[in-house]
Amino acid sequence: MPRDLPAWTYDRRRELGDRIRDLRLRANLTQEVFAEMTGIDRRTVQRIERGTSDPPYSSLLLIADAIGVPLSDLVG
Repeated sequence: MPRDLPAWTYDRRRELGDRIRDLRLRANLTQEVFAEMTGIDRRTVQRIERGTSDPPYSSLLLIADAIGVPLSDLVG
């Protein structure tokens, strides 16, 4: 990680990754299909779901659209 952040930011990033994974699975999408739908590399999807990567805002928009939820539900 390029910089030290407060511990709570890592916890929230993990929560976001868990939420994305849960919603993806509810939509019955594999990581491969999900990556194709969003245009995000599958390995990046893995890192986002594990909470080890900070997705850019534009990626969050693509993810929310692919899953069919408002962005606020995704990051809530």
